[in-house]
Amino acid sequence: MANVARYDYSGAKILVTGGTSGIGAAVAAGYRAAGADVTITGTRAAPSDYDEDLSGYRYLQLDIEDTDSVARVAAAASAGGLDILINNAGLALPSIGLDEYDPEIFSRAINMHLTSAYRMAKGCFDALSKSTLAGGASIVGIASMSSYFGIGIVPGYGAAKTGILGLTRVLAVEWGKHGIRVNAVAAGLTESRMTAGTFANPEWSQPTLARTPAGRLGKPEDIAGAVLFLTSAGASWVTGQTLPVDGGFTVAG
Repeated sequence: MANVARYDYSGAKILVTGGTSGIGAAVAAGYRAAGADVTITGTRAAPSDYDEDLSGYRYLQLDIEDTDSVARVAAAASAGGLDILINNAGLALPSIGLDEYDPEIFSRAINMHLTSAYRMAKGCFDALSKSTLAGGASIVGIASMSSYFGIGIVPGYGAAKTGILGLTRVLAVEWGKHGIRVNAVAAGLTESRMTAGTFANPEWSQPTLARTPAGRLGKPEDIAGAVLFLTSAGASWVTGQTLPVDGGFTVAG
């Protein structure tokens, strides 16, 4: 986490969904390094089922597509208080060989990345509204370049990630009076299990790299730094916003 600015989140209670790898793991590690009490979710039954050392976290199993599972995790994570929710769980279904142009798969993508993100936020609302964290309680959603551009292979994922921007705005407006700030980070092409194939294929990665003013593709720590800022007291007047973290890709011609 050398590239992440130092914050003090001592005593803060954090939930990071999809926190076992990639962006979620980097975000969770950033909060843990800053002294927070961090709960992560994953799809497997127990943290021992992962190769990674997850012993520094509280672990909850989550099926982000299952309404009851989302409700159970929200309730468990909220017990004893919650200050920050990072809605990160999900994947682009074509990365596991599914076609999002199939209406059923499209519907799964919307449910996974948008509807379930809202359900998780709603389930955590009561606990977040009682937070006394400096700067207020926060929800941060993980959006995408597909929130801004039509990326042909992911119609469902792209539609859902576009929806995250709208959800961020409306929840910020409605929940601000309860002391909850709601923002999002639009991640550029960032290393993860989901994007490993893209990184390995120059046909996909090189055009993105060529358009990126920073001259490199993203690392999970790049996204983590933005997330930790948005939930900090230093961002206490920032809500309803989506911050592109993409090395300048969205502003390049």
